[in-house]
Amino acid sequence: MAKVAVIVPAAGSGERFGGGQNKIFAKIGTQPMFLRTLEAFSSRDDVCKIILVCSAADMGDMKERYGGNLGFMGVCLVEGGQTRSQSVRNALAEVPDDAELIAVHDAARPCIAQPWIDAVFAEAAKTSAAMLAVPIHGTIKRVAESGVIDATLPREEFNNLYEAQTPQVFSREILQKAYDSDADATDDAGLVEAIGHPVSVVPGDPRNIKVTTPADLAFATAVIKTLPKPKEKRPFHPFQEGQW
Repeated sequence: MAKVAVIVPAAGSGERFGGGQNKIFAKIGTQPMFLRTLEAFSSRDDVCKIILVCSAADMGDMKERYGGNLGFMGVCLVEGGQTRSQSVRNALAEVPDDAELIAVHDAARPCIAQPWIDAVFAEAAKTSAAMLAVPIHGTIKRVAESGVIDATLPREEFNNLYEAQTPQVFSREILQKAYDSDADATDDAGLVEAIGHPVSVVPGDPRNIKVTTPADLAFATAVIKTLPKPKEKRPFHPFQEGQW
């Protein structure tokens, strides 16, 4: 079982969410979104460290209000940078030597299920670079700034298009090489692609939503109880059918 360090970027401003505070503090039920996200990784035997990256503006609040939670889960808190890439780069400095893989997962994706994590971790262990993604369905419209449709895209143009999700998982060496390069991309997989390494796609699930607006939060709250649970191991019994 490969050991995995998990980097959880949470240093964005969340302006589109509104409400006067970082969206990661918005609650799903009684619990802040970011804590639900962290809990998905904190109980896994293959995770050797979790690194939460938050903004300088949120650092004091994070320590004062949630320091006990973070300590209980063994989460390392790191100050982020001006961009997501700089935030991940700051976290890379805290990755322990025994981590073979590094996973990057958005703090604002609280609806991540254990079977999906299992699948992308396993694929990354085989290929050194893997990510969750879902195919784009429906009819796609390009809309002008005026709000009027510019064009309807032919289906054949997006038959093989996928929407990126997280976790995105890479070997330590490959992700570090990508961040040491001068490449520019909107996600970690893009940086790895830019240095010439292929990234495998593992089927994701539309419920693994990134919360950006209050409507997204309502959706996440509604679906979180529907997420698949980890497969339970059946206890061995010598007279149980199929075991002899």
